[in-house]
Amino acid sequence: MKISVFPKGELDAIVNQTLSVPAWIASVATLPIDGVELYSGMFDGANDDALAEVADCLAEHHLVMPMLCASPDFTHPDPMQRAAELVRQRRMIEIASRLGGPGVSCRVLSGQRHPGVSQTDGTAWTVDAITALLPLARDLEVILAMENHYKDGYWRYPEFAQSPDVFCDILDRIEDRVHFGVQYDPSNAILAGADPVDFLRLVVDRVVTMQASDRRLRPGARLQDVLAHDAAGYSADLEHGVIGEGLNDYPAIFGLLVDAGYDGWISIEDGVNGYDDLRASAEFLVDARSRYFGGSHEVSVAARATAIAAASR
Repeated sequence: MKISVFPKGELDAIVNQTLSVPAWIASVATLPIDGVELYSGMFDGANDDALAEVADCLAEHHLVMPMLCASPDFTHPDPMQRAAELVRQRRMIEIASRLGGPGVSCRVLSGQRHPGVSQTDGTAWTVDAITALLPLARDLEVILAMENHYKDGYWRYPEFAQSPDVFCDILDRIEDRVHFGVQYDPSNAILAGADPVDFLRLVVDRVVTMQASDRRLRPGARLQDVLAHDAAGYSADLEHGVIGEGLNDYPAIFGLLVDAGYDGWISIEDGVNGYDDLRASAEFLVDARSRYFGGSHEVSVAARATAIAAASR
């Protein structure tokens, strides 16, 4: 198992360009991690020089980028906008390949739960879009990973495929098991009203990456009130915290992953409360790697060299 970290706490600063991607990478390079997960909004309009700077920074700190976390909106009711989303997602697949090399993952989503879009249409549009992306993914040796998502922070509406039933329906319609799979997020399963362990059982054979976070209820809050929250943003009653100290049953989750033979990347989605929480989450995963994954923490020399060489081109 390999550990990466996503800039959950610094995302706005990076997207708004008050913090550079290389500066953030340098700030987390002392953590016990093997890589960093980056976000598509960091690279809108990025030229070759900007990508080369990120690639050089990854190489300097001996880190890999295993995942580019993109947020396409394939369920938009306007067909012109859906076409534009496909163009942007193709660019993100190319950037993922540039920075991560062969075997890198690039997240795909269904899109937003736009009012008036039926489940039939939204499902069909999502399947058509992902299917259209697969030839490029195969050519560039990129794995498309569909996340059981709640809501991109820059979206107005929650995820179209937030419901496990809708998510699994889309998953089942796409047969490719080499260049398409699941990015599993246990906290998002909670927000969908599902048990994270039960949901993992449904998709574990197709998990290719995982985002690890943990949520805790604000004192006095009730989970049923959080799930009934229908505003555009996150409920204030559900707070981010250190991984392993919240609502997720990580021993059961890790057990299922190990039984399924999963030994890939787990990315920390933490840090909104500061660097100390981020380090505590990283240390939790280091301990979990030893306990559950047999201490298999090395990114192989050959794999790391291949990724760094690809990123440096």
